[in-house]
Amino acid sequence: MSNIVVVGTQWGDEGKGKIVDLLSEFADIVVRFQGGNNAGHTIVINGEQFISHLVPSGILQKKTCLIGNGVVVDPEVLVEELNNLESRGIDVGSDIFKISEKAHIIMPYHKQIDLAREKKKGDKKIGTTGRGIGPCYEDKACRRGIRFVDLIDHEVFKENVTTVLEEKNFYLKHYLSSETLDPDSIINQYKGYAKRLAPHVVNISILMNQAIRENKQILFEGAQGTHLDIDHGTYPYVTSSNTVSGNACCGAGIGPKEITGVVGIVKAYTTRVGKGPFPTELFNEIGDAIQIKGVEFGATTGRKRRCGWLDTVLLRNSARLNGLTGLVVTKLDVLGGLKSLKICTGYDYKGDIIYDFPASIKILEACKPVLETLPGWSEDISDIRKIDDLPKNARNYLSRIEELTETPIDIISVGPGRDETIMIANPFM
Repeated sequence: MSNIVVVGTQWGDEGKGKIVDLLSEFADIVVRFQGGNNAGHTIVINGEQFISHLVPSGILQKKTCLIGNGVVVDPEVLVEELNNLESRGIDVGSDIFKISEKAHIIMPYHKQIDLAREKKKGDKKIGTTGRGIGPCYEDKACRRGIRFVDLIDHEVFKENVTTVLEEKNFYLKHYLSSETLDPDSIINQYKGYAKRLAPHVVNISILMNQAIRENKQILFEGAQGTHLDIDHGTYPYVTSSNTVSGNACCGAGIGPKEITGVVGIVKAYTTRVGKGPFPTELFNEIGDAIQIKGVEFGATTGRKRRCGWLDTVLLRNSARLNGLTGLVVTKLDVLGGLKSLKICTGYDYKGDIIYDFPASIKILEACKPVLETLPGWSEDISDIRKIDDLPKNARNYLSRIEELTETPIDIISVGPGRDETIMIANPFM
């Protein structure tokens, strides 16, 4: 029996969707444990593209899929996603897709506050997706959030909305200079969501612990990346939840002794969406070429991703924070055709070389990457399925990643398709 956590090791967009879909074949249950619809996973199966924002990728493998209590859910987005999957012949019935009764709900005022704040900040904005994720987590921490168990009890939901909206409307009008919201309109709108989603709402902690007793295998799916973690990321340019592996327990409702492995997804280079320091960012034709060949646009927002060389200072930090047992390298094929590649092995901070990721944004912004050059390869590797068949320089590049991170590579992705994968070691085996 294996219970595996999958996390991103960079700033998100590492290709977790494909890997979760791939590993779901060996799991009985797939559970999402944090974040909201600010995340997007793109999966390509038989040439057909699926983009999920809330429903775990394992739904395409017909596995039981759960949304944990650590996730914040926009019911409008979730219903739309379920309807879309159903229209494409994917089973998302209440026997296969379930939602934690303790998961918090994104409300219209969360989204309105999110957008109004960014507008008010002007040039100092964080770069939020405007999906209401942060304001929803704020309400959760301030003990004024609304959970699914509240949504399906109409009287409780009505009372909560009426009470909370009095404060939100005051804040929207008098501080953010934004329009106020009508409580009756929200209550009526969400009554429909409650009816649609109520059959899916359960205590997933009980469900998972029963599954563990029955020796079933669970895959824990994280969103975003380690360096967007609210505690351990490049604060304040982060998301509003804990993205590291330890939150799989809190965000899903199981004890840490049940986790048997942690797989870190790393792109063969580095990307970042939105604002925040990025030491290895490329501002030249190589960065542009990687961006174009890698199709580096956000699955959720469509925003162009900033591209740069692989940063192993960042990666070593992730290995420690997550307790990684293995790595998955994605988009290795994108680097094909480059005469030489560079890997960041340290940071030059005002003449001093540092090897640990700094907490201070001011220091990080002043860091210059210490780059090691390796020869590239020209061969197309998308049809390769065995590591020994990769070009020598590609194998050397992967070996150097293992040396610098002290973490073995288990899987290599050489294309977007499920079959475009080199499996070295299966985390579930």
